[in-house]
Amino acid sequence: MIFAMTFDRERRKIYHARLMYARPFIDSLDFAGNARQISGEIPVAELPRLLDVLENPSGSLTYTVRGGADKQGNPLLDVGVTGTCQLLCQRCLGAMEHAVRINARLLLCDQASLDALESEVHLAGHPDEEDELDSILADAHLDVLNLLEEEILLSLPIAPKHELDVCQAADGGNVHQEEKNPFAVLAKLKRS
Repeated sequence: MIFAMTFDRERRKIYHARLMYARPFIDSLDFAGNARQISGEIPVAELPRLLDVLENPSGSLTYTVRGGADKQGNPLLDVGVTGTCQLLCQRCLGAMEHAVRINARLLLCDQASLDALESEVHLAGHPDEEDELDSILADAHLDVLNLLEEEILLSLPIAPKHELDVCQAADGGNVHQEEKNPFAVLAKLKRS
């Protein structure tokens, strides 16, 4: 984090105001070729696309990005993210703590290689066993936080729900259905 000191002339106090979070950028091919590593902690509130699916933006996530190469010498990035975030339960609409545990291996490719891989998958319907690694475009100015955010979004459940024994909607869910059943009136008429 980057902080700046501000002097309040009226109250004669110095404040340490938090400025914008310093976003890390890397040259992905150089980073992988030199087996570099970057680690840190990012507040969940600093990931704007993730905020759309969260119930609460509190908390932080720890990340590590390591450069390296696969068995064939192709450059890759190993991405790890851990922490927790609060999702919105689709059953009871309450806060739900979700553990984030990501270990992804991303092959760095140029645009032509990515297009070739995409057409192979499209034609074959599934990638070969040796092409199991996800591929991303090698970038001389790769925004690490955007990469992390993308991996987190891909790992989240489509419709997050509490376990049935924890969910508050599971307690009275069937009772409300019986009370609001539109055919309940017809059932009463049939009995009389």
